[in-house]
Amino acid sequence: MNKIGIYVKAILIPVIAGGIIGFLISPFIDYNTLNMPPLAPPAILFPIIWTILYILMGVSYGILEIKNLNNDDIKKDYYIQLGFNLLWPILFFIFKWRLFSFFWILLLDLMIIRMIMNFYNANKISGLLQIPYLLWSIFATYLNLGIYFLN
Repeated sequence: MNKIGIYVKAILIPVIAGGIIGFLISPFIDYNTLNMPPLAPPAILFPIIWTILYILMGVSYGILEIKNLNNDDIKKDYYIQLGFNLLWPILFFIFKWRLFSFFWILLLDLMIIRMIMNFYNANKISGLLQIPYLLWSIFATYLNLGIYFLN
């Protein structure tokens, strides 16, 4: 597969998976009815930010694919954290398991850190492209806990 094909595949996997989850949870999203902690952004920002983050995730993974730097640990870390990422909104919005979701996202934060370290060790740019994802996930962790306590 050529470079463009590798990038397209690497980007489309998280973007399409995230889009499917967004579609599935949309009837259950109660974000605008919840009491919010300080700094909570408007709901319209979430799909925009997640699309950007999924694109960065795909580009980062694509770099590793193109340079043939993907070992089994990197692949495992990437896809496991992506699965945990995609399950969080189901737990939070469909099941309304706010406290469980908080512990889930804490575990996801740790998985993201591990993934970043593995990506960075293989290719610095690939690792650095994941920093916005980590920062947003940490912010989402704060929002999750705030929502749990305020509701």
